[in-house]
Amino acid sequence: MDSILTDIANYVHDHDSHSDLAYETARWCLMDSIGCGIMALQYPACRKMLGPIVPGLASGGCHVPGTNLELDPFKASFDIGTIVRWLDFNDTWLAAEWGHPSDNLGAILACAEYQDRVKGQRKTVRDVLKAMIQAHEIQGVLALENSFNRVGLDHVLLVRIASTAVACQLLGADREQTANAVSHAWIDGGALRTYRHAPNTGSRKSWAAGDATSRAVRLALIAMTGEMGYATALTAPKWGFQDVLFGGNDVVLSRPLDSYVMENVLFKISFPAEFHAQTAVEAAIALHPQIKDRLDEIDRVELETQEPGVRIIDKTGPLHNFADRDHCLQYMAAIGLIFGELTADHYEDSTAADPRIDALREKMQVRENEQFTRDYYDPDQRAIPNAVQVFFQDGSSTERVEVSFPVGHRRRRDEGIPIMKTKFAGAIEKHFDAEQSERIVGIFENPQNLDSLTVSELMEMFVHAGVALDSLMA
Repeated sequence: MDSILTDIANYVHDHDSHSDLAYETARWCLMDSIGCGIMALQYPACRKMLGPIVPGLASGGCHVPGTNLELDPFKASFDIGTIVRWLDFNDTWLAAEWGHPSDNLGAILACAEYQDRVKGQRKTVRDVLKAMIQAHEIQGVLALENSFNRVGLDHVLLVRIASTAVACQLLGADREQTANAVSHAWIDGGALRTYRHAPNTGSRKSWAAGDATSRAVRLALIAMTGEMGYATALTAPKWGFQDVLFGGNDVVLSRPLDSYVMENVLFKISFPAEFHAQTAVEAAIALHPQIKDRLDEIDRVELETQEPGVRIIDKTGPLHNFADRDHCLQYMAAIGLIFGELTADHYEDSTAADPRIDALREKMQVRENEQFTRDYYDPDQRAIPNAVQVFFQDGSSTERVEVSFPVGHRRRRDEGIPIMKTKFAGAIEKHFDAEQSERIVGIFENPQNLDSLTVSELMEMFVHAGVALDSLMA
């Protein structure tokens, strides 16, 4: 059998020792991801994706945080994965491939609650944290040297691979069934990145992770019936993943699977923005006081970024929707310069209609800074640098503001955690009543109590008290 299949199966079944830092970071990740999901429920475009596949035919077992929904693990994983990802505000991993490892939380929470609540096989939050560490590791290590975007495939491929493996472990599959299920996940190939790029940028990018994580649950359940796997799903000449979809290149695990990714994951704390632009927005906001009253005097804005930033989010011309705007470096920087902040509401049509935004975008010049690119790929730095400088028509200019590490970076973790707590508390307090909010926020202040909760107890804390989804959507 292909070594990647066996390595992944062995890892989820055998590797029980993870660092204290990994577990601590996983708790923050769990808190932040659920908070992102709760925030997403404010948006009708997200809410319409939720609920049973066929209206009126829901089957209970798994909750969707912030709603009163109880769904089967397949649809629950879709819904949880979708709300976590919707606002592009959850954690991020940047390497040869990028992605958002907390996307896997859809499969993890759905499968863990199903086992705990329906099957009577006790699962605690500690089990969820372990599965999160493992899913992060599988997705992130596969991303280190394998660039699927360069062959037109979307990074949610890696969500499906990682979620399949941990779903198998949580649902009680054996090692062979896990390897078989992961082989099916590779055979499914990869979604095209069509929906992330002009002229087709659209909202599918916000539910693609939910789609991937739910497919993973389905594949795990299929494998557990005894359905066969495919030993050379990646390496088979002509018909394997590598020859068909990866240009004949080898897919590699460039380091042993442990807890490296969770320990070094990047949190989106300050802005709901594509991560390659986080530091650009921070720099733009720093310049806001100097330029807010001189917008008509600007000659040009110089933006320096890393090569992936140029490749992914350097966009000129019309931006047609929310999804187009939150993946445009120039749009996000313009919002920071003009308004001195960036929230999800700034991607809505009402803000985008402000003529100052496109006028400023037209004056922006984006270029790669090669040192930024080197720092980006340096495993000891994992920097995401951007620099912004504004030049005026009279020949004067602002200082050049360079930011190498966003607030959510491991190097700024101490600075970022208090902000992330505020982000979470704000989301919870806006959605739930005061008593329920206090209980939810409080449990994340006590790691020992949090870890010992059953998954059912955790998920029931997030049921929207006495409010049906129909009312929530009104």
